[in-house]
Amino acid sequence: MVKQRPTILLNPGPVTMSERVRRKFLEEDLCHREPEFAELVLDIKARLRKVYPEAERDYEAILFTGSGTCAVEAIFQSLAPRKGKTLVIANGVYGERIASMLEVQGKPYALVKSPWPEPMNLAEAERILKTDSSITHVAAIHNETTTGRLNDLDSLGALCRQYGKPLLLDTVSSFAGEEIRFKDWNVAAIASVANKCIHGAPGICFVLARKDLLETGKTEASSLYLDLCKMYQEQKTGFSPFTQATHICVLLQEALKELEDAGGWKARRARYREISGRIRRDFRALGLELFLPEDAYCSMLTSFKLPAGRTYAQVHDALKAAGFVIYAGQAGLYHSIFRIANMGDIQDSDVDRLLEAMRGVVRA
Repeated sequence: MVKQRPTILLNPGPVTMSERVRRKFLEEDLCHREPEFAELVLDIKARLRKVYPEAERDYEAILFTGSGTCAVEAIFQSLAPRKGKTLVIANGVYGERIASMLEVQGKPYALVKSPWPEPMNLAEAERILKTDSSITHVAAIHNETTTGRLNDLDSLGALCRQYGKPLLLDTVSSFAGEEIRFKDWNVAAIASVANKCIHGAPGICFVLARKDLLETGKTEASSLYLDLCKMYQEQKTGFSPFTQATHICVLLQEALKELEDAGGWKARRARYREISGRIRRDFRALGLELFLPEDAYCSMLTSFKLPAGRTYAQVHDALKAAGFVIYAGQAGLYHSIFRIANMGDIQDSDVDRLLEAMRGVVRA
């Protein structure tokens, strides 16, 4: 008998995990204060640095138990200055969320905000970099999950280098699935999570930050939990001052091994592009329209306009009945678009079934 596939998650994380990773849930429980767990954490930290070999020497990984937002906020708690100003460049929910974090923290910032369907406004960003001498850092989103736009980090990174501003980067939905150029983009720190392109389970997030910044011990944090410098020092031995999600760490280690066995981030991106290219092509053949220009998208997420005469709830419920979970547009886009992510253990046969299910939705 052929084993039935589980419900396929086409939301941008959590993802459908492979059986190889999922089986790790059944291993023996670990205590977070035992040396076996410390060894596991040190191994995970080393593997995270090696995902992008460029980061292996000069950056260090710090783990937190929490969502991707936890890692992002740890960066801005610890590295965004109180006696300077962070330039936040936003073209979606997650860029605007960074500004909200800085607002809550009482830290100075300037916001360059674009409408969600549009690229980052780099002309305005450069104008501010030229004219506002108080700017000390730049913040941006690599893959803006609101729409699936892969932001132009080559151009932004060039500006950061030109004006000597360190880049604080949200790579929550791009780490292990897109190229990250640490030196060329003048990256000081990135934030990401286990349950997106790494294909682990939700509950563990991490920061990769420059070691020289962490070693100074200087922190801007007003949070006990989200202090990168303190956590960096504590985790040098593999231990943390707070309880880590032990089971999720076991899965994260296995997911990283699986990523390595599959050929690393470049092979994963190639597979993502293969799947997303097919979904875009076949959905368009059914009459569905892309929300963005096709060359604006990342490799693993596509936003489509809702089919004429269909609500999001109708599309969602029909596809869920066929074994797929999709994602709505956020806020003002809820009644306009739906999103299809292709992270996780998605097989060609799943894409075949998805196309057939969507054909039924469009023709109903």
